[in-house]
Amino acid sequence: MEVVGIDIGFGFTKATNGKEFVVFKSLLGEATDIQFRMSMGKGEPNRSMHVVVDDQPYFVGDFAEQQSNVRHFTLDQQQLLDEMARVLALTAMGHLVDSYAPLNLISGLPVGYYRDYHQSFSKLLTGSHEIAFQLPDGSSQIRRLNIGKVRIIPQPLGSVLNLLMNDTGKITNRDLAKQKIGVIDIGFRTTDFCIFDRMQYVERGSSTTDTGISKSFAIIAKKLREECRVNVELFRLFKAVESGFIKIRGKEYRIAQLRDLVFANAASTIAGDAERLWSDDWDMDAVVITGGGATELAEHLRPHIDGNVLPIEPTVDARLNNVQGYQKYALYLWGGAEAQEAS
Repeated sequence: MEVVGIDIGFGFTKATNGKEFVVFKSLLGEATDIQFRMSMGKGEPNRSMHVVVDDQPYFVGDFAEQQSNVRHFTLDQQQLLDEMARVLALTAMGHLVDSYAPLNLISGLPVGYYRDYHQSFSKLLTGSHEIAFQLPDGSSQIRRLNIGKVRIIPQPLGSVLNLLMNDTGKITNRDLAKQKIGVIDIGFRTTDFCIFDRMQYVERGSSTTDTGISKSFAIIAKKLREECRVNVELFRLFKAVESGFIKIRGKEYRIAQLRDLVFANAASTIAGDAERLWSDDWDMDAVVITGGGATELAEHLRPHIDGNVLPIEPTVDARLNNVQGYQKYALYLWGGAEAQEAS
């Protein structure tokens, strides 16, 4: 039996089976005929991102950004689940799991959306699904996925579970298991706050705000529109924000100073939200800063957080902390680790 962790975020979709990862932008595009194909150099990993689900063809991720005239990207949770999540999830899982292999998976939702959406999200993923990957030579590779069990958990718990467990799903960090941990999970659309007290989720102090990276991206996009009269879509700003500059119609625009300013403001807002939410939780042992936005905001946020902030390893992709924890927890539940732990 295969166990998979999958994290469908507003910015990126991430999945792992414990052996390899799949990461791509949460972006769907209209599939068009490409009359000529040419690739030089190493390029991207050899994965098809031209898929067919329910007889509907799609380009997915960077391939959609590059090739599609009509692209679908959203910051609305209902729209993400209704119109995009199943295709994004099947695309990710289809690259990790062989056809007909029994499959259980764990995924997550932002804390503030969990109550309203976890049942419909679980139902969306459970059961038998078919996805066809269209290959450059015109052939198709079909995956038939049989998903038996699905468990949805509040998103930030994935990062704690990742710290608690080893790669076989066994709890090994005994010291952390006895502590009270606060988690700040900075995503693209939202920032989640939650508390994990001696391996128990605490509802008080757990919440979701809309101060995600996308707000900072929107300010940068607005400034670029004022300067060059081009609407830069938010999903096209990732590389520019990382590098500090963007080229538009041959002209280079430096955005590093603006980026640092808006990130500092976002970090201040997040720190204020944490202080308000956790005013009664002065007995926390440590705070974990995680999520895709942690890479950009951690250095601005850390000075505002009182207490022991667990360091982020520079070699770790913070986007993958939650999904790694999901997969380890799936092993704990269904891979035999729970029985080992009990003994």
